[in-house]
Amino acid sequence: MFGKTAYLYCLLVTLACWWLVRRMVYSPFGASLTGVRENNVRMHAVGAPVYLRLVVAYTISAALAGLAGALLTQTTQFVGLKVLGFELSGELMVMLILAESAHLRRLCRPLIYLVAQDYLAKQFPSTGISASAPCWCWWSCFARGGLLGIVDIAVARVRRWLT
Repeated sequence: MFGKTAYLYCLLVTLACWWLVRRMVYSPFGASLTGVRENNVRMHAVGAPVYLRLVVAYTISAALAGLAGALLTQTTQFVGLKVLGFELSGELMVMLILAESAHLRRLCRPLIYLVAQDYLAKQFPSTGISASAPCWCWWSCFARGGLLGIVDIAVARVRRWLT
């Protein structure tokens, strides 16, 4: 797969997986997983099969990770040792920490991270972020609420101005 077709295919598969996971989270099974996360002992006392539910949750997460690996392989048409390296795992952890919850708005944070990383790599290919970087790189990193906080402040100011 090349070009737009690969990205549209990945987007379609990702949206389908997101829809399935969302359905699972808001189902009774998802509520029981929340109960297991909050108080494992209480779920045992209620009679819920905690171990079985954890095995199912881990199996679903492994299937989604395998699907992500398959999509990566299909779109890049190459699997090198870099895929197994620490750098990619570290980036994934940063994106998971940035997303931090299941709110769709917060899931935009990893996307912003990837776009900013790509933009900065094009601007400063050999040195990374330097003192000559655009000013938004520096103040957006330390803004209250990050880049989305800046958007929230701008939207609030526009709303106040309009009313």
